[in-house]
Amino acid sequence: MGDHGAYEWRTFTECNMCGASIARARALGRRFGERQGWRPGRNTRGISTTVQRCAECGLVFANPMPLPVDIEHHYGIPAEDYWQDADLSPSAEYFAAQILEFRRLYRRPGPFSALDIGAGVGKAMASLEAAGFDTFGFEPSSSFRDRAISHTGIAADRLAASGIEDADYPDGRFDLVTFGAVLEHLPDPAAAIVSALAWTTPGGLLHVEVPSSEWLMARLVDRVYRLQRRDLTCHLSPLHIPFHLFEFTPRSFERHATRAGYEIACCRRYVGQTYAPRWAEAVLVPLMEATRSGLQLEVWLRKPGQG
Repeated sequence: MGDHGAYEWRTFTECNMCGASIARARALGRRFGERQGWRPGRNTRGISTTVQRCAECGLVFANPMPLPVDIEHHYGIPAEDYWQDADLSPSAEYFAAQILEFRRLYRRPGPFSALDIGAGVGKAMASLEAAGFDTFGFEPSSSFRDRAISHTGIAADRLAASGIEDADYPDGRFDLVTFGAVLEHLPDPAAAIVSALAWTTPGGLLHVEVPSSEWLMARLVDRVYRLQRRDLTCHLSPLHIPFHLFEFTPRSFERHATRAGYEIACCRRYVGQTYAPRWAEAVLVPLMEATRSGLQLEVWLRKPGQG
């Protein structure tokens, strides 16, 4: 991992999503620049930062937040190294449920257009194209974009080499804009949503998948840290793969919706991965389902107006 000189450090005074003062935010603990496990060594040395939870909307964030001076410092690695043990090949099943949900919520005749923000290796773009969407995307990681073009058949002029700060599309261009596992990586998710809304047609939908800050496993691991008398937390991973900077709650989007002028069309929680031993999943999975404390949060945002 890089040294202090590889990062810029951003300090927050208010919540990025709801705007509440950080004065009342709760400190969850420190996060080191490496995976900590259940029993981190007491002689651990290296970069660390504090993780806080907003008292108003439950947003979890690193404060100060480490931002790489060059995005390739984090994401300029082979896709196989970033998505370890994951199937990176396009498949008909990938993003199929989200396409069905879009058609249920949108209820307008096609043809449809879509923008994939942070397209990664292009799996969602490939599925959208196969479903008949006029599909575009952008990806700031050169290694991820190269793999998407070489392995999915996506045309290079459809997948721009860009971050959201530099992306430029006509207002109201897309029926669907998707942030699949992206917002948690961005230093300003609230601003990213506003940018995406501008590119969305009136009445169009933004699809968001993010990690939940109410994940049961994170609370359990943090309880273990407290029993060990450690001031650590397992929330976020700002300094190691997958480089998460934020975790969200439905309230985060509800509060931001009032500030940015969009509607919540649908919100669901999923258990996702537990990272627990298989013998424990028989208890943990139904518990997370019953308490709505799974890893994944899916939110559909609707831009007001008529197309």
